[in-house]
Amino acid sequence: MDSIGILPQFRGILCHDHLKAYYTYTRCTHALCNAHHLRELEGVWEEDKKQPWAKEMKALLEEINRAVKDAGGLLENGESEKYRQRYRGILQNAEAESPPPDETNRKGKRGRVKRTKARNLLERLREYEGDVLRFMDNKNVPFTNNLAENDIRMTKVQQKISGCFRSLDGAKIFCLIRSYLSTCRKQGVNLSQALRIRYCRAKLPD
Repeated sequence: MDSIGILPQFRGILCHDHLKAYYTYTRCTHALCNAHHLRELEGVWEEDKKQPWAKEMKALLEEINRAVKDAGGLLENGESEKYRQRYRGILQNAEAESPPPDETNRKGKRGRVKRTKARNLLERLREYEGDVLRFMDNKNVPFTNNLAENDIRMTKVQQKISGCFRSLDGAKIFCLIRSYLSTCRKQGVNLSQALRIRYCRAKLPD
């Protein structure tokens, strides 16, 4: 991530999936992708019906997202605080449903005692509340970073099918075409038309 040269100098808002390495970059503001949280919360609920807090939190995040959209991208301070209190209330109740591990069962002196998926998620939502709910108070912060993930999905699909690129030039050409098509799609340009325009321009003499 350092060698690409973007994140070390980035001072904007970085929306990500809580990969620990992202938090080593301290010049930027962090926001967490809630699409990941929704999937994890649904997984916790489906796996263990004794964790109703997960279902409640998923519903709350979806409700906040709808409220933010209806408000034009930004909630008023009073409404924002009400949602924040509900958020904290769910996590407080979750302590009983997903308690921390018993430290007396520690096998060694180093590291922390292993936690369940539900407990890890609970602690992340509590400790990084500001990053989880940043979309609620800043209209420039998206609810998810799925748009960024969509842009790299075709590269992953290509890797799964072919395994690798046969040359660096081939990889560069692939990325150039995918980047061009992704930009055209975001600008509402028909992709077939975009390719024809690109082809015609390439045929023009210098």
